[in-house]
Amino acid sequence: MRSIHTPFTPHGSSHDPAVTAANTATIKTSLLEAIANDPDLPTLGSSISRIVQLSSSDHESIRQLSYFVLSDVSLTQKILRLSNSVAFRPSSNKIITSVTKAIFLMGFNSVKNCALAMLLVDGMSGKQVEHVRTELIHTLAASMVSRELAKHSQFGDAEEIVVVALFKNLGRLLLAAYDPEHYQKMTALIAQGAHTPWQAAMQILGFNLETLTENILENWNIPGSIIQALKNRPGGNLNLAKSKHEWMQQAAEFSEKAAPLVLTWTQTNNPACKEKLLSRFGKALCLDTIKLDQLIANAGEETYALLMDTDLIALENKRTNKPSSSPTEFSPENEEDALTDLILGTDQNDHHQITQRYPSGKPYNASTLLLSGIQDVAEIMASGYYKLDDLVMLVLETYYNSLGFRFITFCLLDSKINQYRARSSLGQNNMTYQKAFNFPVTPSIDLFHGALKKNADLLISDASTCKIRKLIPQWHKDSLPDARSFMILPLVTRQKPIGLFYADRDVEAPEGISSEETRLIRTLKGQALTAFNSIDPANK
Repeated sequence: MRSIHTPFTPHGSSHDPAVTAANTATIKTSLLEAIANDPDLPTLGSSISRIVQLSSSDHESIRQLSYFVLSDVSLTQKILRLSNSVAFRPSSNKIITSVTKAIFLMGFNSVKNCALAMLLVDGMSGKQVEHVRTELIHTLAASMVSRELAKHSQFGDAEEIVVVALFKNLGRLLLAAYDPEHYQKMTALIAQGAHTPWQAAMQILGFNLETLTENILENWNIPGSIIQALKNRPGGNLNLAKSKHEWMQQAAEFSEKAAPLVLTWTQTNNPACKEKLLSRFGKALCLDTIKLDQLIANAGEETYALLMDTDLIALENKRTNKPSSSPTEFSPENEEDALTDLILGTDQNDHHQITQRYPSGKPYNASTLLLSGIQDVAEIMASGYYKLDDLVMLVLETYYNSLGFRFITFCLLDSKINQYRARSSLGQNNMTYQKAFNFPVTPSIDLFHGALKKNADLLISDASTCKIRKLIPQWHKDSLPDARSFMILPLVTRQKPIGLFYADRDVEAPEGISSEETRLIRTLKGQALTAFNSIDPANK
């Protein structure tokens, strides 16, 4: 809170205002220069900005989120691992094996917010490991508290608060990463109990860290509504919010202050903290002791899963080989049970992991992976609640992961321009290849028109042979000159070609496709055709 206006001077400085101002400017300038000179931070900011600005109400955002996650192998693995943890899995009997299915079952906002948290951890965890780790753990705990608040909010799109909570502590996180000396002095003052975080920042730094947070987020092109929601409400006990903006400010402050309850060894050992929270936020957020305890317990389970997935707990265990009792360390009472649940989830998923690959990149257990994808598609189709684009993305993801392709695309007939044109794609340089992947409807003697005319599924193991080379059209040679093996699956409905799936590698694939894999590939294609024929045109 900012209700205390006692004048401060930076720690160890003169009372001369001119000297104080100079020291403050030096500290701030040095910090900003260190941040500005970090070559990794603009990339982190760009990635975060892209994800933040995706909207759950915009259908195109679902595809963009899928593209973003799938373009990063590490992020993909973390999202899938987290989505199958006890805390995040929507149902104990539904194993999530694809990013598209994770978005469908967990919800767009859940996957988006988890991806943001993982980006922040990956982008910051290599800097001043101990201090940064402490702040990251606090930040993730606050975000999970806000996630629980969003579930019961009366305002639409309330999950935006999770983004706000992730950034609430950004100034202190950046200070820990780029100026650990002043960070330690500031946190030491806070630990003594006589200074609030705001007072400690003014005492040691001479400026408010919230202004640093705002400057960085503005540089990252984060929406103003999120930046404004970082500001605390005036002091005193709060009333029910009259607007979403006011509620987000209340929820963000509460989440930050409740995070230590999530991270303590025993959640019942800090009644004073709970009493303060209920006094200020109880009426505003409709909380009493029972509801607060349940919220903290739920957030604790989710925080633990997220910390495990981002290796923040594993890092501490390797370093100390024992749990810590510090209020910024997380050690749940039922740690053994939680670990058991997570291990069981991992065992269930071993069946779907890629065990080994051929030199071409194709997994040895392609049949198992294909079958898993077919089951995912069938489950989503049975629900009746899906968009055709989402289903196509799941089919693409299944072929891409199961068969180890470099690039895959879905091509559809565009009668307005009399061309087959790529609509969705995955893989290396996928957007560049997608833009170039189009060809005329006018028949010609080549592999693509031949496959469409005869409704023949084609697998080319070696595209460099003379016989095959003669049948590759010039547009394909120009746009994908290094394709050495590829697959063409025509989509024909009511005896009329409507498009195709195309996938390739930049190496040969002499292992070919087994009869079982062929059957599963065609089954998956058949599911896509069924969706084309049965889905409500309004949902296409």
